Amino acid sequence: MNIDSTKLEITPLELKKRLDAGDKLFILDIRENHELGICSLNNSAQIPMGDLPQRYQELAEQKQEEIVVYCRSGARSDRCAGFLRSQGFEKVMNLTGGILRWADEVDPSLIKY
Repeated sequence: MNIDSTKLEITPLELKKRLDAGDKLFILDIRENHELGICSLNNSAQIPMGDLPQRYQELAEQKQEEIVVYCRSGARSDRCAGFLRSQGFEKVMNLTGGILRWADEVDPSLIKY
């Protein structure tokens, strides 16, 4: 199931459904290093928001893949998703509500901060 390249957001429940169905999605955590030890999504890559303008080329292999960007609440990741789209990444979505909403709707065992 491929996304509509104009879709800019994905909810935690939509993401969980896609992951459970085996859809190939690249999950990018743009939180800072000190946030990673608190909680994170399994199998996600990490490039801190502040490093993304210098490091987005590391994602070149994922340029044609669906990318889901997340942070704590969804605001930083929304900006980063927009940045990636401006660099030619067409299938980038922001995780609405970030990891906090993921904890509320999908995995309440995660520590909220």
